[in-house]
Amino acid sequence: MRELCNFCGNKNFVKKEVEYMYAHEGHMLMVEHVPCEECEYCGERYFEAGVLKTIEREYLEIYRHGKKAGKEITVPVEEFFELSS
Repeated sequence: MRELCNFCGNKNFVKKEVEYMYAHEGHMLMVEHVPCEECEYCGERYFEAGVLKTIEREYLEIYRHGKKAGKEITVPVEEFFELSS
């Protein structure tokens, strides 16, 4: 367990499972139920290196080697400057 949050200095963390968005080369992979420790005060999340390496490997399997993802979603995209018109 972490000793102090790098952002707020809080000492209290909670173990959680969260959604993690991995983005690289213009592609994204959302991974559900990713284990992390979250600061109880500011919400900053900390992931073990092995967890992040597993997510990166899965991204490469999907985008470079054609592996089929468990499920896919469609996400609308807007340019900010178009929203204010």
